[in-house]
Amino acid sequence: MNLASRFEAARGVPAVVSAAPATGGSATTGVPAPRPVATPTPTPPPPTDALARLKDRVGKALFERMGSRMNDPSLSEGALRTIVLGELDEVVEEENVPLSAEERQRLTAELADDVLGYGPLQKLLDDHAVSEIMVNGPDAIYVERSGRLERTPTRFTSEEHLRRVIDRIVSRVGRRIDESSPLVDARLADGSRVNAIIPPLAFSGSTLTIRKFSKDPFTVDDLINFGTLSPEMAELLNACVEARLNVIVSGGTGTGKTTLLNVLSSFIPEGERIVTIEDAVELQLQQEHVVRLESRPPNIEGRGAISIRDLVRNSLRMRPDRIVVGECRGGESLDMLQAMNTGHDGSLSTVHANTPRDAIARLETLVLMAGMDLPLRAIREQIASAVDVVVQITRLRDGSRRVTHVTEVQGMEGETVTLQDAFLFDYSAGVDAHGKFLGKPVPTGVRPRFTDKFDDLGIKLSPRVFGVAEPAGGRGW
Repeated sequence: MNLASRFEAARGVPAVVSAAPATGGSATTGVPAPRPVATPTPTPPPPTDALARLKDRVGKALFERMGSRMNDPSLSEGALRTIVLGELDEVVEEENVPLSAEERQRLTAELADDVLGYGPLQKLLDDHAVSEIMVNGPDAIYVERSGRLERTPTRFTSEEHLRRVIDRIVSRVGRRIDESSPLVDARLADGSRVNAIIPPLAFSGSTLTIRKFSKDPFTVDDLINFGTLSPEMAELLNACVEARLNVIVSGGTGTGKTTLLNVLSSFIPEGERIVTIEDAVELQLQQEHVVRLESRPPNIEGRGAISIRDLVRNSLRMRPDRIVVGECRGGESLDMLQAMNTGHDGSLSTVHANTPRDAIARLETLVLMAGMDLPLRAIREQIASAVDVVVQITRLRDGSRRVTHVTEVQGMEGETVTLQDAFLFDYSAGVDAHGKFLGKPVPTGVRPRFTDKFDDLGIKLSPRVFGVAEPAGGRGW
């Protein structure tokens, strides 16, 4: 079994794939090249105040006519859409306002989005260039494009309008949000992660954050092309997962931990039983035998909550070959480590931390949150025995996400957990004319101890994976 052949085609791919300048100008000078003169395409005029008032009246009349049918669980999305569009046509006719065909079409589309979709957010959700949507009250909507934040001209008509969209999102996954439970985690039908928080906790108005996920999950080749991983690093991580090493993905908020965890999960061989445990289901595993578990918040009486820790404990009785925990953020870390130490090898999870050393310290803190009166040395021994590899992913200041460390957890020396880097990101090449980092991950030349397990299992790596590569910029490592 030779893993090298799986990544040979990807070798030689540049660590940074920079988009061509939008202006068609020089990549070095940034001076736009002359363009042929063309007649500009006319853009539709912005809606007038009269049209906005008409939309508001028609919308209110439509919601009154629909009544309880809006939340009728027996109606499919298709049936509901047919009813809404029929009622909408009647309401527009009753208004008896002369509209052009274009105005009528735009009015119908926007109102249909309000009732059947997510209102003014629908266009942003349909925009593949947008990776995150942040609503800071009805009048301030920001998005992330290519790692950069920007404010959009999109608005909600009112706080009530925003709350209606939030209610629609959370009700679809059986969650609720009100003054007694003013914050909630949910998901959209495509798996995008949603967090909502409303007044009185959100002082400036209801706040909504949507982290979008691609309908087609990123593959390891995608991450190599993005420069997130190098082919050698991908080959090593594939071997680690196949050899059933326990891997922790570490990174800050928005660095791409879940995306990387999804890619690592794709390395799990077919035929193994995988149990995934998450707060809100996000992972998009492609294997056939996957059991997906999701935690549950308390009901209106404060009862019935099922935590990640409850699910981790229960998963051990489900005969898993692999346990994948979306994120360790509390006492479940102790149960996860115990599972790793008691025969459930090949487990995967993520943790919030800025370096591999911080990830170990973070795990120590999370284990203490389990409420067990354990000495610190015992906790560190558990971690050193359970975790084999820490993969650190970082969001650089140019907006790109890069794996900056692949680090082996070697064991204990005295009171300290010992770590050894197998790959590090080389920053020495600097940045290009567009501010993009030119560096790439390079091997340190140290062969991890866990490769002995590869040899025992017959997993072959290409010789250059641990070779001493010359870093970008021509300096010796």
